[in-house]
Amino acid sequence: MLCAVYKSKKKPDTYLYLPKRDDFSAVPQPLMDMFGKPQFVILLNLATKTQLALADIAKVKEELSEQGFYLQLPPPTENMLDELRRQNGVESD
Repeated sequence: MLCAVYKSKKKPDTYLYLPKRDDFSAVPQPLMDMFGKPQFVILLNLATKTQLALADIAKVKEELSEQGFYLQLPPPTENMLDELRRQNGVESD
């Protein structure tokens, strides 16, 4: 299964996976508006991959088949102050 990967110029670390290069027809227009102009990154053969860096490959394949695209969002940012408070047993507001 081949897929094309695009990155967002508007949203850092946000990627859109498509089953066909430059075919955005399955992607809802509001999502495309928020994503901005897609910048092509790479063409991947998911059949030869066992894992992806920041996405669950099974979920990617499933969503490509079911909805025609997969949106990879950036991992949540870690709040270092909250982590320090947890380590020190201090509750945050």
